[in-house]
Amino acid sequence: MIVCSCQNISDRDIHAAIDWMRAADARTIITPGKIYHALGKAADCGGCMPLFLQTMRSNDNLEVPMELRGLRGHGQTKEQRNEGRRKGHRVP
Repeated sequence: MIVCSCQNISDRDIHAAIDWMRAADARTIITPGKIYHALGKAADCGGCMPLFLQTMRSNDNLEVPMELRGLRGHGQTKEQRNEGRRKGHRVP
């Protein structure tokens, strides 16, 4: 099935790219941009993005590796989440 008609990308292309990326690096975070890059293409109009993401999510190899889960914000205080900037340095 064609997922992106602008770039002629099929669901098989997306699954093959995800499987290839996971085989090459088990710890990689797979994003739509990385899939487009792996296929030698670039997003055009963006109309395919909902179907593109749905196709990605249906692939079992898309999961975030267990050792990389929960890294965002883990053990950080509110001050650290603001990139170390004090309240007075933020734009209102």
